[in-house]
Amino acid sequence: MRQTFDIKGGPQDGRTHLPLLRKALSAMNLDGLYVPHDDEYQNEYLPDANERLAWVSGFTGSFGNAFVFTDRAILFADGRYTLQAADQTDPNLFEVQGIPEPGAFGWLAQQDMAGKTIGYDPRLISPNEVAQLKAAATSAGANLVAVAENPIDRAWEGRPEQPTAPVVPHDVAYAGVEHAEKRVSLGKALKADKADATVITSPASVAWAFNIRGGDVSCTPLPLGRAIVRADGSAELFLDEVKVSDALRTHLGNGVTLRPLSELEAGLQDLKGKTVSVDPDVASAWFFDTLEAAGAKVLKQRDPVALPKACKNAAEIAGTTAAHNRDGVALTKFLHWLDTEAQSGKVTEIEAAMKLEAFREEYSGLNDLSFPTISGAGPHGALPHYRVSTASNLVLEKNSLFLVDSGGQYLDGTTDVTRTVAIGKASDDMRKHYTLVLKGHIALAAVRFPKGTTGTHLDVLARHALWQAGLDYQHGTGHGVGVYLGVHEGPHRIAKPWNAVPLAPGMIVSNEPGYYREGQYGIRIENLQYITPPAPIPGGEIDMMGFECLTWAPLARDLIVVDMLSEAERDWVNAYHARVQEILSGRLEGDVKAWLEQACAVI
Repeated sequence: MRQTFDIKGGPQDGRTHLPLLRKALSAMNLDGLYVPHDDEYQNEYLPDANERLAWVSGFTGSFGNAFVFTDRAILFADGRYTLQAADQTDPNLFEVQGIPEPGAFGWLAQQDMAGKTIGYDPRLISPNEVAQLKAAATSAGANLVAVAENPIDRAWEGRPEQPTAPVVPHDVAYAGVEHAEKRVSLGKALKADKADATVITSPASVAWAFNIRGGDVSCTPLPLGRAIVRADGSAELFLDEVKVSDALRTHLGNGVTLRPLSELEAGLQDLKGKTVSVDPDVASAWFFDTLEAAGAKVLKQRDPVALPKACKNAAEIAGTTAAHNRDGVALTKFLHWLDTEAQSGKVTEIEAAMKLEAFREEYSGLNDLSFPTISGAGPHGALPHYRVSTASNLVLEKNSLFLVDSGGQYLDGTTDVTRTVAIGKASDDMRKHYTLVLKGHIALAAVRFPKGTTGTHLDVLARHALWQAGLDYQHGTGHGVGVYLGVHEGPHRIAKPWNAVPLAPGMIVSNEPGYYREGQYGIRIENLQYITPPAPIPGGEIDMMGFECLTWAPLARDLIVVDMLSEAERDWVNAYHARVQEILSGRLEGDVKAWLEQACAVI
């Protein structure tokens, strides 16, 4: 199995490690330290060696931060992790406070820290965060200093080694464009911006730009490395030497100079006198500090790889389509299992997650899960980011709902899909709420929109039916997705907060409205879809873009209140199910094939 259900961390970590950190702080003449969850690479998933917040506190959530002082420690975690933070920290050692209000910086600004010196690691936070931290420290009367060595790294006895997974070429048959051509395009963009070079700090951007993949973090095939690309298309790629093979050297060719990751600082210093673009949203303050100290002129601009990576080419769309079709077979087998064996009322969340993973394993090409499976029975389904553990494992009880959000990493694509099903008989409220969520999903799937539209403009479509019933959900409606890369990818998204990036052809985005009744059940319906090029509408005056679905697996037909759907919405459901059958039926047999036919029957 590729996932484990014993969550690491806990109060014992804080009890053991907090004194060690405080000893290091005293030795470095520091009164406190700001500890973010992020590591040097700002990835969603961190290697064990970079789980600094978890080491010092015991809290293993994916989002949070802390201040550790010689006499007190405060952990900040958002609403997803309120219970987990309380369970995993010792209340005698850590105060737990919420995000976003007041948040770590807001909290610090309200304190009296006159005369105290607070350290921060510039490799772990962005320039904008440094500015906010400095403002908060000033308000508190504290002195803020950047540390050359992280006190946690000094105190961490037996710290795991950094990952050393081989970096491998990613076949152009999947990538669609040779990396030399990508570098030439990046060089042209740099010239247009009057820049001599760009520093690519995001491992996902490095992977895409050089057509390489790695295995340094779970759930995402990333090589932890950096790159400098120059306006002439040449590049320097910084990787740990142990990850480099002759095959990789051949793949990269003469246009790319391979350098050890230990030479990154020297590589930045070589840019003295050059105009260099760096993205402040994905690069840490250390890059800006180092470049400015070297005498480079720094341009704060979006990572030039971000948009080309987001707008998938024909080969990437073809690959991810094939991956989704295979994934749909595994998911359909699982949904059949849920509708038969799992109706017993005895299956657990962990057993369900393992069963789904096993179905995916049956098909060659599954390299990893794209994220730990969200397997939420009953009240756990009401926690949008719930992660099952041996301590929380519930049974899929009769007359309840079960929500499962999962995905796979394949050489040709990355999947992410959510289905909600009834175990036993669903209540009228469950069916009503499922149908409201479905109406929002259909509205977003079917919309046509003009050039210049952002995800923020479309978000209301997925919420409209819920809003009219006085309901809503507190998460985004859609996130970008990579192709054998990150399951969460920018710069575009569909959500309430403003996003200035227009949606463009080739972008993949999720469509996942939901509804969550606290303590009872949760509902989410998620498909991935990609944006189609502008095309005319009969009788219209403006060419419009739209969405093409990638995810094919039956919806919970028994949860749909048909009378709540308009004729157009019923037509959409029937057309979707007809397409599901067309794609999947020939790949299935026996009871599962017969079940699919009934699951996709016309409503």
